[in-house]
Formats: sequence, structure tokens, C-alpha cells
Amino acid sequence: MPDPDDQRLYFLLQRAAHRLRTTADRRVLAAAGITTAQLGALFAVQDEPGITQQQLARTLGLRESAVTGLVGRLTSAGLVGKRPHPREHRAVVLELTSAGADALRAARPEIDRFNTELRALLGDDGFSGAATAMHRLAHWESQ
Repeated sequence: MPDPDDQRLYFLLQRAAHRLRTTADRRVLAAAGITTAQLGALFAVQDEPGITQQQLARTLGLRESAVTGLVGRLTSAGLVGKRPHPREHRAVVLELTSAGADALRAARPEIDRFNTELRALLGDDGFSGAATAMHRLAHWESQ
């Protein structure tokens, strides 16, 4: 039984992140045939048309080498296309393909269900507070 007085925040965040990631991965994979990492990249490409791999790495908080592999898998699956950057000869621009847009549409209902379940678990105030806290932590720069 979990101890409600456990204040080891970092440990609890790791456990919660693992539980959320594995559950969301299973559901999104079943609904759309993609992982949550791929889903995040597809959302970023959709939200920022013409994003480069370097910008995608910053957006996702990943090393460029990890994003290279991720983009390779997305392009091989036909979910993202690449074209030369108009001004930077070594950079490529990423574009969502119609198959990528279809994958996002297929994943959306499952993500909405997942968030509804989290809102029910945490309550409206807890859900909003957790989202605000996670946003702060995601952008925190420790001294």
C-alpha cells in the first residue's frame, strides 16, 4: 500500500512518470501504432511547421543523436517527411505527412480518454495544479 506521507518527490515523480509512460505507450500504440515519444515528435512537427531536427531536439528536451534516430523511424514509417532547409545547407526541415496527421487523429481520442481518467483521479484542481507544477519543473533551471 502506498504511503501517503512519502515526501521523496524525485522518487515519486520517477515512479509516476514510468507508470504514466508505460500506460500511455500501450494505449497510443494500440490506437495509432506509434509510441508516446513518436506522438510527441509528431505534435511538435505539426505545431511548428518547418521545424529542424535541432529545434525538435530542444522542444522535446532530447539530445540531437536521440532525435536523429527518432526522426529516422518516423520517416521510415512515412509519418514525417524531410526537405532541405531553405537557408541552412546542412539542415533539413521536417514536415508532417498525411499518414502522420492520420496517426495524430487516431491517437487523439485515446489521449483525451487518458487525460479524462487523470482528471478524475486528481480532481479538476489537482489536475490543473499538477499541470502547472509539471510545466514549472520542465522549465526549471537549477543553480
